[in-house]
Amino acid sequence: MKKILLIGLVGFALLGCDSKKGAFLETVETQNDVPTAVGKFLTILKAKELTHFQTIDHAKNAKDVGLRLKPETVVVFGNPKMGTKLMSCNPSMGLDLPLRMLFSTDYEGKTTITYTNPEYWSLKHNIKDKKCLAIIKKAHIALQNLAEATAKK
Repeated sequence: MKKILLIGLVGFALLGCDSKKGAFLETVETQNDVPTAVGKFLTILKAKELTHFQTIDHAKNAKDVGLRLKPETVVVFGNPKMGTKLMSCNPSMGLDLPLRMLFSTDYEGKTTITYTNPEYWSLKHNIKDKKCLAIIKKAHIALQNLAEATAKK
């Protein structure tokens, strides 16, 4: 009986290892190249009245110092009202705000959009307040929707 219980526990543990639930980073594949995806994302941000703070082109920065890097761009953006509420929950949230999305192409030519799963913030910043957790959940849905809309051809 102990062996069956042990096998069952190991099986559950192995199933949990393959689960994406609770992943710190989320990635969406896109058929667009990095410049096209970034341009589309900036248009969506403007339409949704989100604030675009900065665009960082890592490949260009690498080239400026004589190095090569596949296309890789970070867009820094946010909603100052939401961000202020989250930083009121715990000032350390300022380390993860404003929001960022990474647009990159790997060595196989696949372009992806990657962002931090906001639900990770509740662990990282010890957020337990129900109102704050509700904001984090909304932020997660919003980031998913932004990435999926941007990924479309």
